[in-house]
Amino acid sequence: MMENNNTVNTSESIDKSKIVEVKPLRSLAPVLPNNVQSFFNAQYPNGFSPFCSFVKPQQIPVTKETEEIPVDCNATVDTPVVPKATRETPVAAKVTPIRSYKISHDEEVNVNHQGDGNAGSAWERFNGDDWGACSRKRATQNIENCKEVPKRKKNKKTREPSVGGSSSYFAAFPYLKEDGNRESVDYVLMTFDSIRRKLCQLEESKEFSNALAKHLRASNALTCHGVKTNTRRRAGAVPGIEVGDIFFFRMEMCLVGLHGQSMGGIDYMNIKDGSKEDTMALSVVSSGVYGDESKDNDVLYYSGQGENFNKKDKHVTDQKLQRGNLALERSAQRHDEVRVIRGLRDTVNRSAKIYMYDGLYKIEESWLETEKSGGGVFKYKMVRLPGQKSAFASWMLAQKWKADSSSRNGFILPDLSNKIESIPVSLVNDVDDEKGPAFFTYFMSLKNPKPFGLVQPSFGCNCKDCIPGDLNCSCIQRNDGDFAYTANSILVSRKPLIHECGPMCRCFPNCKNRVSQTGLKQYMEVFKTKGRGWGLRTLDPIRAGTFICEYAGEVIDRERAYQNREGENDEYVFDTSRIYVPFTWNHDPNLLKEVVSTVSREDYTIPSPLIISAKNVGNVARFMNHSCSPNVFWQPVLYGENNQSVLHIAFFALRHIPPMAELTYDYGVVPTGRGALRSRKRCLCGSENCRSFFG
Repeated sequence: MMENNNTVNTSESIDKSKIVEVKPLRSLAPVLPNNVQSFFNAQYPNGFSPFCSFVKPQQIPVTKETEEIPVDCNATVDTPVVPKATRETPVAAKVTPIRSYKISHDEEVNVNHQGDGNAGSAWERFNGDDWGACSRKRATQNIENCKEVPKRKKNKKTREPSVGGSSSYFAAFPYLKEDGNRESVDYVLMTFDSIRRKLCQLEESKEFSNALAKHLRASNALTCHGVKTNTRRRAGAVPGIEVGDIFFFRMEMCLVGLHGQSMGGIDYMNIKDGSKEDTMALSVVSSGVYGDESKDNDVLYYSGQGENFNKKDKHVTDQKLQRGNLALERSAQRHDEVRVIRGLRDTVNRSAKIYMYDGLYKIEESWLETEKSGGGVFKYKMVRLPGQKSAFASWMLAQKWKADSSSRNGFILPDLSNKIESIPVSLVNDVDDEKGPAFFTYFMSLKNPKPFGLVQPSFGCNCKDCIPGDLNCSCIQRNDGDFAYTANSILVSRKPLIHECGPMCRCFPNCKNRVSQTGLKQYMEVFKTKGRGWGLRTLDPIRAGTFICEYAGEVIDRERAYQNREGENDEYVFDTSRIYVPFTWNHDPNLLKEVVSTVSREDYTIPSPLIISAKNVGNVARFMNHSCSPNVFWQPVLYGENNQSVLHIAFFALRHIPPMAELTYDYGVVPTGRGALRSRKRCLCGSENCRSFFG
């Protein structure tokens, strides 16, 4: 219900005891929640506090100071100095400043109206409403939906799903739900993606079917169990989210509080300054298809929301200064900081997008521009605040260097692998004058591999094409009946040991169960770090669970290595017998209500220790540095070669990795009593969880 004279700019006193029945903006009146306090628990600019104009019939809206979250209102916001000469507004056929654009009486809207799918808070949409229950095809292994939350009614209160025993992380740290940190953000994103991968596996094996998309189903599962962070809506930076972070689904951004809209491009909130009600933009998602591009990577020309033609008669109309558009205009006047997320083309799936957080921007100019169609579109010139980490600019540089790396500073070699890999590996050094690492022979796999004795003898499958869910495949049987990878070659879960098809199998070389044998699939470069020698980084965005590479090199005899101290001073040794910090990467079955008898274990089962030296023979894996907070993990993989079972070490992405990020993994620690003190080295990873040594 909205009052007829309740406009933003009114200076007259309003008798709120009178409820005037008016016609809604749309054909359907919005369903307004009763308990709205949670929508406005946020940080606000100086002098502003949250307000709510939602009222029950025959009630007077009341704002209690005791219900407001205390915030620091003394903070000041500086306006960035932007050189006008380099950042000029593009000349349009017809440009009208937004401040001169008058809202007609017919277009007057209450700033609280959030019935549009492109504006307002989207958290309510993820609390279980309208998510159909999934169908079940197997009684022994099925998935139950979270209890369906009844549709909201105006005369009843709806509680947010409480944190159950399945989300023990937030049960132990409840304060991280409203205000998160890097650890809580990583936890939510890894939990979301682990469930999505598991749903992909079940659907591809025809054990589960649901019309709802897997990422939406995963988001619903997390929301039902309270697994989300940064639920306190806020302007400016979001705790735990770094500039340059990438997301493969909008729902990921919703769950960590970066952008509250599952569909809309503008996220905003309502604020109150004394008796004045206003609105403020929080974040925008630039899709890159509405002429938002700029030659300057620090400038974004953002187009307003709303169709500018009537669907019935195709009559062209101007966009309205309301909802998200109004919020952007108000934020421009106050010089508010607005988060910008860039929607970029996925290099692997060209029909999909990757969303990169590009940092904080301020709106420098706004105007109404007449398009070729004749309708007016709101335009906002957004300028990136200085001093932030490079994000979108680094993405564009990576795309340029993939096409031609010879023009960049510090270029040494176009392909370190000498065409052994299907994708070139460039070598660069823009730090000092060193011309490259010590000589070694590039090799993609193991040299002098040794067979590993297993209880079950090694033999290949007889499949022509290994299909998920086919229990007649002997390789799938060895993986406990599960296909280890999704259809797009993403690892589903960590396992004690993964059995892949090998040369002894009858399936084709492009079998989906040979992921670790395909070599590099992402553009990489070996580069000189500052203080840690040579390193490896990616030029492509990498999704969590993506195969990176195998640890190639020469297999060293264990006894010889211990007796002769071989490898003690070898910086290129990988040893499975070291002690590694445990971590959880697989899905939590409680979040999906799976009816299964066992839970997939993540501790590795290796028949006997494997020691690999890449000092003289190896591939790009030899250049990966150690980190106590790595973005890559190793997984033992076994497949048959020459009538014997051979163990390999494969690396996979622990989480989403943006372009130009260095790839690192945990080197582990030598067990006590085996020359542990002699082999330990000082750690220079610089992470918050650094243990100060490794090896």
